[in-house]
Amino acid sequence: MALSIGIVGLPNVGKSTLFTALTKRGGLAANYPFATIEPNVGIVDVPDERLQKLADMVNPGRIVPATVEFVDIAGLVKGANEGEGLGNQFLANIRETDAICEVVRYFKDPNVMREVGRTDDFVDPAGDAETIMTELILADLGSLEKQLPKLEKEAKRDKELAPKLAVAKRLVDWLNEGNRAATLDMTDDERAAAKGLFLLTMKPILYVANVDEDMLGEKLDPIDGVEPIAICAKVEAELSELEADEAAEYLESLGLERSGLETLAQAAYKLLGLQSFFTAGPMEVKAWTVHRGATAPQAAGVIHSDFERGFIKAEVISYNDYVELGGEQGAKAAGRLRMEGKDYIMEDGDVVHFRFNV
Repeated sequence: MALSIGIVGLPNVGKSTLFTALTKRGGLAANYPFATIEPNVGIVDVPDERLQKLADMVNPGRIVPATVEFVDIAGLVKGANEGEGLGNQFLANIRETDAICEVVRYFKDPNVMREVGRTDDFVDPAGDAETIMTELILADLGSLEKQLPKLEKEAKRDKELAPKLAVAKRLVDWLNEGNRAATLDMTDDERAAAKGLFLLTMKPILYVANVDEDMLGEKLDPIDGVEPIAICAKVEAELSELEADEAAEYLESLGLERSGLETLAQAAYKLLGLQSFFTAGPMEVKAWTVHRGATAPQAAGVIHSDFERGFIKAEVISYNDYVELGGEQGAKAAGRLRMEGKDYIMEDGDVVHFRFNV
């Protein structure tokens, strides 16, 4: 399962600097609007200490972590929903992602232009976030206005489309009040119907506060009811150039337990309701990503569609049992290796071997 997160924000908030640090790709980072025109895409490993512990036990040929795809999208400006700046391109790119990571400027630097014609130290995180949210809401309203006439005609012919039409009309009123689509109180059926409308404000949102180094560790005021993740893009850029032991020492000197990448990846997993399970053997130790609540056959399908189609049983050991009991043989001897069927709900950290027949 490939998780795609669009990094968005106003021009010059540090999106590209953060992207460069996260992906170590060296994408273009400049202090003028629209330095990023085409979206840069980078695949990033999701840090998980459990992988190395499993690898120490089975000595595999390789370790394969779960991954996140980060997409660095062009800076948005006021009026983007009407095509201002690179608005149309921005909105098209963001529709393709699973979630939005909005970078908000907290750092002060007179050498980095905040907006066209303004180079002072003024920062307004809440105002900047509101500007972007307003553009996304207006874009969704424009999208619904285009969809409604066709949907009304189709609903007359196909009564099964009535719920979709009803929720679309409710969403128009809700968005017109300045609210995100995702915050509307909907039943499960209504929410499923709303997903088919492809609205930007239905996407989960993470806020990243690009702070000065001396602000790391500080508690920040919530944005849209969510506490932003404090990351210093410059520090992340420096960390990306260091070896693992040097990076650990640098983080310790800053009083941090983990890098911004680790914090962001973990927050993204939590936001989207994701978890990892593992396969461990002499060839490789690998982390796989599934949604919380996924069944064993669904998890098998993440590895290969044949595994899900021909699913028979899953041999499951919890991560803690696997480590504490010395691996598969120890867990089996202790009666901790379980044979699970099609109804089994996967737990985070399960070490699994699937039995299947196609």
